Amino acid sequence: MTTLHPNLHRIAEQAVTGAIDRGLTVATAESLTAGMVAAVLADTPGASGMLQGGVVSYQDSVKADVLGVPRDLLDAVGAVDGQVAAAMADGARRICGADIGVSTTGVAGPEPHGGQDIGSVYIGIATADGSASYAYSFEGSRAEIRSLACAAALDRLLEVLAPAGDPA
Repeated sequence: MTTLHPNLHRIAEQAVTGAIDRGLTVATAESLTAGMVAAVLADTPGASGMLQGGVVSYQDSVKADVLGVPRDLLDAVGAVDGQVAAAMADGARRICGADIGVSTTGVAGPEPHGGQDIGSVYIGIATADGSASYAYSFEGSRAEIRSLACAAALDRLLEVLAPAGDPA
């Protein structure tokens, strides 16, 4: 059973409300969190007004074949990388027809992966204006790292949803 970040549901409620208030839709592409971001959003009343869908892309083949992450990028840097996170978010936005894409990729353990340390996480955000990624280094158990990554993804989503001039 996954231990959830204590503020996860509050952050999800703010994201759902923010998206609905602005008339924006959201899609997810999740590797590390394996659908947790979409599930926490869907647990929130009203989520059907903003959540378009999501892709669990644990394998590189799904990142490439479904989300459109360039295979040469995956071959060059591996799955745990900021450029990959940005491309995943853009792919989710595109294939789900959403205004905003959010993605997660990283290493929860128990072993390092692809030259990346346990706790290395990248969150991707994509909008019509382009895509970006954000690097994190979390500590804790596998479940804690996944929960922290989910909270970070929702925090980044809130930043995008904040009205211009308002801090997230």
